[in-house]
Amino acid sequence: NMNKYLFFLMFGFVNLLFFFSCNRKIEKNFLTKSDPIPEEYNLPSSKISASPRTKNVCKDKMNYIPDPEHLEYTPIKTIRVNFHIMRDSKGQGQFPDEAQGRVYVKRILASTNQKLRQNAKMFLPKRNNTPVLPQRYNFELTPLPDDPNDDGIYFHNDDDLYYMISSGKHTNLYRQDVYKKYGVQKDSVLNIFMMGMHPDSLLSKTYNKSMIGIAFGKWTKVASWWYLMKDKSWKTAEEIPFNDHWSSQRLLNHELGHCLGLSHSWGGDSCDDTPRHPNCWNYTHNGSSCDSLISNNIMDYNAHAGAWTPCQIGTVHKNLANKSYRIRPLLKRTWCHLDKSKTITIKKKEKITWLGAKDLEGNIIVKDGASLTIRCRVSIPPNGKIIVEPKGELMLDGAILENDCGKTWEGIEVWSVGKNRGKVILLNDAKIMNAVNPIEVTGG
Repeated sequence: NMNKYLFFLMFGFVNLLFFFSCNRKIEKNFLTKSDPIPEEYNLPSSKISASPRTKNVCKDKMNYIPDPEHLEYTPIKTIRVNFHIMRDSKGQGQFPDEAQGRVYVKRILASTNQKLRQNAKMFLPKRNNTPVLPQRYNFELTPLPDDPNDDGIYFHNDDDLYYMISSGKHTNLYRQDVYKKYGVQKDSVLNIFMMGMHPDSLLSKTYNKSMIGIAFGKWTKVASWWYLMKDKSWKTAEEIPFNDHWSSQRLLNHELGHCLGLSHSWGGDSCDDTPRHPNCWNYTHNGSSCDSLISNNIMDYNAHAGAWTPCQIGTVHKNLANKSYRIRPLLKRTWCHLDKSKTITIKKKEKITWLGAKDLEGNIIVKDGASLTIRCRVSIPPNGKIIVEPKGELMLDGAILENDCGKTWEGIEVWSVGKNRGKVILLNDAKIMNAVNPIEVTGG
């Protein structure tokens, strides 16, 4: 019995030791001094030393393609837009019923965003394996912030500026008068002008009514939607015939694609996944190349436009992440508010490298046994932080950590349990900016 008693006593003692060893307190401290650079990273043959210069890596559009297994690494970007419906001085020409015009604008925008959520497989090259990826950007109707009666949809009656002529001696396709006179919130919102047709053109029996548009970087003008409608008697968005709004979104997504930095893809646009082709509108069934070489890319002129390639998507996100790019000020600054539900977690055994700039909306957590290498600019939201758990590793290789909102973020919080501690390494002049808890660099 004594032996049995001693056995249970020892068993309980061992369990008690095990309990306390497994429940050692986690120490959490904001890093104020970077870890010394391990010797292996300073060797000429090391992977880090041999890697491309950070500034070139950060400019490579291919490094901005969304990762289908980690879409959270590419937060959705929202571009703010407004609409202007141009009419003649009597309020005629297109959408004389303003309520109907407002319904139509909202339906077009909904269709535009719907198509962005429904990327299609590329037709070309034939039998291709081009991935179909989500675009991770959208457009949002944006009224004046201080006017409760403003909805971001404007009607302008102007005999001189309401129409668009694309060719001939009276062409005004490239003129920007309408934007200069009627543009609203030009510094923060992308303006879309819905232009009419010249009344003299409409009187001609040979005039070809076709959808046309042109992009000017921070604004665009498009024409002909109203005149090509099959039905103008509807009152609600649900009553609008499918083709009347779906064809409009095709033109709008094309012109907005230009604003976001995309080029026509049939003749070479620096993307290997958009092959050259004859730019046929549709299948001809006459033995020509247009019997088979039909594109459905959004940046071509074709009847099936609805596909964006990975390279095109990467181009858009590279531009939107560029703080000097023309469209950047027109973005909704979703990264200027901490949303903990958008926290990014690098899981145990994952070894992740970010090769493009990012604007994050949540915290970053590098778990025990995980590794995250950052090579470019990353904006952390106000009051956000990076947590490096015990045995986790964060490597900043030429990276810039900042807050892009003129505010501060908390800094890098390193966790430790006993001798196990999170590791933070700074290489190649990495910088920590706008942090409440700044870091002193000890080497590198």
